[in-house]
Amino acid sequence: MSNYFEFNDKVAFHPGYYIKEIVDESGLTQEDFAKRLGTTPKNLSILIRGEQSLSIEMASKLSRMLGTSVGYWLGLQQAYNEMYAEFLMAEDLKHEKEIFKLIDYKYFRDHFGLPSLPRKTEDQISCIRDFLSVASLTVLGERNLAVSFRSYKEDLSLSNIVNANALTQIAVNQALKTEAPSYDKKKFVGAVSFALTQTQNHETFLPVIKDAFLKAGVVFVVLPNLKNSGINGATKKVDGKIMLMVNDRRHYADTFWFSLFHEIGHILDGDLGMSFSNDAEDRADLYAQSALIPQEQYCDFILHHKHFNKDIIVEFAKSIDRDPGIVLGRLMKDKLVEHSEAELSNKLRHKYNIVIS
Repeated sequence: MSNYFEFNDKVAFHPGYYIKEIVDESGLTQEDFAKRLGTTPKNLSILIRGEQSLSIEMASKLSRMLGTSVGYWLGLQQAYNEMYAEFLMAEDLKHEKEIFKLIDYKYFRDHFGLPSLPRKTEDQISCIRDFLSVASLTVLGERNLAVSFRSYKEDLSLSNIVNANALTQIAVNQALKTEAPSYDKKKFVGAVSFALTQTQNHETFLPVIKDAFLKAGVVFVVLPNLKNSGINGATKKVDGKIMLMVNDRRHYADTFWFSLFHEIGHILDGDLGMSFSNDAEDRADLYAQSALIPQEQYCDFILHHKHFNKDIIVEFAKSIDRDPGIVLGRLMKDKLVEHSEAELSNKLRHKYNIVIS
């Protein structure tokens, strides 16, 4: 590391630069100067090369030896530090701009009220940075930033990582602002049972489920999907409570409920982290399937029917007190009903679009 550097047509000098000049003008060797200063030749050499900051102790020794003020030497170090910090921020901004290219700023503008700032990239970066409460957007490129990736494909793109981290950071920040008791597994199990009674309540299910979960120490955060996140949900322990996040990535109610109960399965299993759509997380999947549609009843249902029309699906859904769209979604997943059955889908499947109020 040099004892000076150039940045923005300015030169910043480390105190070591001036100390070297003084040593050279004194006629002493660095070793003799170091002895008079009360330090080792090695320490003096490191300081002269600008490889460590000037300490208060060293500033005091220099002031006594040379008849200068302590403030003079500390001021040199402060000026150097400030310009070096500007340099580091400028270098980091270059990397932030690369990360920013992967993020849909419109998402934050439309859903969270960030200003438009057209063509003002640096201002937009600053707004997202402040909103997410991160020092730099570059941290969004780190795997396992906010929560652990439970599993992921090796070729998971940087865009997936960045946007998944951004989405989860939003949820974590919301959980931090939400007052809730410590997580209570027993109460949560009861709240989950209550949530199962709400699958047909498409208009007002969200606030009542949120309230039930909150009493058990689980902060339920539902977010609009962020493009390229590839994420279905995430869970994290936050200050004694648990953050549970799902999004409206596929919009259909049945996939929403499946994602929710998939994450619930992880919480009950004590396995917190982030879920991507390409994960094969068998235990959580099985939990979600059996919770939403009791396995024994489902097996009996498909055993006694070769074809599944609207009336048959509705009747079975009514018998288990579930939304018919959930049953249809399961039949589609199991390839017992073709995805091309648009008429059935239009009649039985609801769409959710999350709006941030």
